[in-house]
Amino acid sequence: MIVGLWRHRACLRAMRKNHIMQDRNLSHGITMKPLVTIGFLGSTLDSGKFGPSRWNKWRPSVGLCMHEDLRIDRFVLLHGTSHGRLAEYIADDIASISPETQVDRRVIDFANAWDFEEVYGKLLDFARAYPFDPDAEDYLVHITTGTHVAQICLFLLTEAHYLPGRLIQTQPQRGTPSSAPGSWDIIDLDLSRYDSIATRFAAVAAESTSFLKSGIDTRNLAFNRMIDDIEQVAVRSKAPVLLMGPTGAGKSQLARRIYELKRLKHQVRGPFVEVNCATLKGDGAMSALFGHKKGAFTGAAADRPGLLRTADTGTLFLDEIGELGLDEQAMILRAIEDKRFLPVGADKEAASDFQLIAGTNRDLGQCVRQGTFRDDLYARLNLWTFTLPGLRDRREDIAPNLDYELDRFAEREGTRVTFNKEARDRFLAFACAPDAEWHGNFRDLASSVTRMATFSPKGRIDLDGVEAEITRLKRAWSSGDDTGDQLSAVLSPEQLDAVDPFDRVQLAHVLDTCRKSRSLSEAGRILFASSRMRRTSSNDADRLRKYLARFDLSWSDL
Repeated sequence: MIVGLWRHRACLRAMRKNHIMQDRNLSHGITMKPLVTIGFLGSTLDSGKFGPSRWNKWRPSVGLCMHEDLRIDRFVLLHGTSHGRLAEYIADDIASISPETQVDRRVIDFANAWDFEEVYGKLLDFARAYPFDPDAEDYLVHITTGTHVAQICLFLLTEAHYLPGRLIQTQPQRGTPSSAPGSWDIIDLDLSRYDSIATRFAAVAAESTSFLKSGIDTRNLAFNRMIDDIEQVAVRSKAPVLLMGPTGAGKSQLARRIYELKRLKHQVRGPFVEVNCATLKGDGAMSALFGHKKGAFTGAAADRPGLLRTADTGTLFLDEIGELGLDEQAMILRAIEDKRFLPVGADKEAASDFQLIAGTNRDLGQCVRQGTFRDDLYARLNLWTFTLPGLRDRREDIAPNLDYELDRFAEREGTRVTFNKEARDRFLAFACAPDAEWHGNFRDLASSVTRMATFSPKGRIDLDGVEAEITRLKRAWSSGDDTGDQLSAVLSPEQLDAVDPFDRVQLAHVLDTCRKSRSLSEAGRILFASSRMRRTSSNDADRLRKYLARFDLSWSDL
C-alpha cells in the first residue's frame, strides 16, 4: 500500500514538474537541466528489514528521491562490495517510488574507511575518472550518508571543484511520520572544523601549483608566489587572465598549463586555441578571429567558423594581443562581455562562450597612452594581470630548468643525454653569471640545451661541448647588441660612417619602432607621443617621414 502511494505521488510529481521545480528550485539554485546526485549508500541509515516494515523507517538515499520538489534524474550510489545486496535493494526501492530516477551503482572499496588519505585518494580517483558535463547536467553531492571521513572528503573535493556540484543534506523532519521523506537543503560546511586534514588539502593545492610549473622545482620566491596566485585564479575565476613578460619568458606554456588545470577541475571542456596576433594582418585578421560567410569577400569560397567559435566552451589564448588592430580589439571586447560577435559578411551574430588568456611583451598601459590599444579592453583584461620575469631575473631557476630541458630532449628524441659534473658546473657558472644576457630567455636556454645534447652522440655533454656552446651564445648576444649591425641593414658603409654615434642610437631606436609598427602613422604616434600633445596640429607620419629622409630612408626601405 505504501509503495503504491509513492508510485501515485511519483506520477503527480512528473506532471507538476515544470511548475514546482521553477517555484522551489530557483531559491536553491537548481536549474532545469538533468539533476545528478552523488552519494554513499548508508550501511546503517539505509538498512532495514527486507520486508514491508522497511517503509516505516526514514532512509536517506530512498527519502532523497521521494521529494515532490526535487526530481533526481540519476543517482550515483557509491558502496562497497560487501554492501552489494543492500545497494541492490535500495536501488529497487528507489525505482518503485521514483521511476524517473536512474540508479548508477559504483563500487569503491576501502581497506580502512576511517583512513583520511585512503578515502580522499580513492574518491579523488573517482572524481577524475567520472565523465562530468556541467554544461548539460547539474550535480548534487549528498553528504548525509557515509562515514564522517567520507563526508569530509566529499566536501573537500566539491570545494576544490573536482566534484563540480553543490552539497545537499537530508534529515528526518520532526512531527511527521517516520515513513515521510524528511527535509533537504543545499548547505555549506565550515572548513575550519576539519583541521585534521588541512595538510592534505594543502597538498592538493601544491600539486596544482607544481602542475602549472610543469613539475619544475622552481626556487625564485617571487615567481612561486605568482604561481600560487594563478592557481587560485584558475579554479575560482572565469575572468580573462593577462600574462605579461618578455619574449621567451614562458607565457605560451603557462597559458596551456592554466587551461589544462581548468579542464582537470571541470572549469572548461572545450579545446585550447592559441593564436599569435602578430601574424594577423589586414583584412584576414577579422576573418581568422571571427569567421566569415561564404562570398563575404573575394576568395571566401566557404563559410569559416573563426577561432572564437572554435574555442567555444574552451580557452582562447591570444598571444601578443598588443599587435591587434583597434577594430579587432573592439570586437574582442564585445565577445568577452556578451559572448557574441558578428562574423565578416554575416547579418546574424554568432555566439561563443570561451575563457580568455591574453599574452603580451608590450606595456599595454603605455600602449593605451599612445593610442594603439583600447583603454576599455585594457581595463577588462587588467583584472588578473601577471608579469612573468625573464631568465636573467630568475637565475636560481636555471639549474632546475636545465634538467627539465634535458628531460624534454629525451622525450622528444628518445635519447637520454646528461652532463658530466665538470661540464655542468662550467655551464651553470656561465649561465648564472651577471653578464649572461639570455635575450630569448627560456627559449634561448631550451635551444642551448638542444644544441649541446645533439652534439653529444655518446650521451654525455663534456667540457668541450659546453665551451663551444658558450662561444656561440656570446657571439649571438654580441651581435644582437650591435647597433651598427642594425643600421648596416639599411645604410651603406659610406652612409653609416657619416652618422655620428649620438645619432646612431636614436636612429636605431626609430628603425626598431618602425619595424614593430603596422604603419608609418602608428610608428609616428609612438615616437612623438609626448610632443604631439603640445601641438595644435600634428601629422606624425609626415614628421617621421622627414626624419627618415635625413638619412635617405623611406618607409618602404624598412
